Amino acid sequence: MTTLTGIPLAPLLARLFKEAAAATSPAAARYSREERARLLGSKTEYLNFYGSLKDLWLAVSPETGTLLYMLARSTGARIVVEFGTSFGISTLYLAAALRDNGGGRLITTEFEPSKVTRAKANLTEGGLVDLVEIREGDALETLSRDLPDRIDLLLLDGAKALYPEILSLVERRLKPGALVIADNADFSPEYLERVHSPAGGYMSTPFGDDVELSMRLG
Repeated sequence: MTTLTGIPLAPLLARLFKEAAAATSPAAARYSREERARLLGSKTEYLNFYGSLKDLWLAVSPETGTLLYMLARSTGARIVVEFGTSFGISTLYLAAALRDNGGGRLITTEFEPSKVTRAKANLTEGGLVDLVEIREGDALETLSRDLPDRIDLLLLDGAKALYPEILSLVERRLKPGALVIADNADFSPEYLERVHSPAGGYMSTPFGDDVELSMRLG
């Protein structure tokens, strides 16, 4: 039995995924596919765009969540940084891995106050809140200071256009062999070009339909 498969976390995650599947966001319907793609790639309109979608779950899939847990467990991660808390589903998977690794610290960031409140409640219900620090605000500010000296794993799952900037904030603290998992990275061609470049310092490969998995080489 692991933290992920035990009580209270397993039934909590099952309920949250059920709620996510049933949730609707009237605001999301007003964006055309073209407009949504444009806004996902914008470095200047992301706060307004994601703020308008504050009722949208934007959760990882159960499969991606399990992958996050497995990667964090198998690498013995103790220090994790997450960009994009939303309602905290991915945070729960990562924090469960830290618990089963013997403890650690997870720094996550979310600019929408209502999502911060909900994520804290979910982490408390899951018995993992003691491992997690949620920084409220724009990640370009919240992750620009007071980061641990050595980071084992970075999850990018916030505003896609900011992936290169967030990586730059964290990069010098990534230990050799640290993993960087970017969800829906295809919306950030600039990020993909960086982690695929021979001079970029990463080994990178697509994983599944929507994840880019990279390893820091040094």
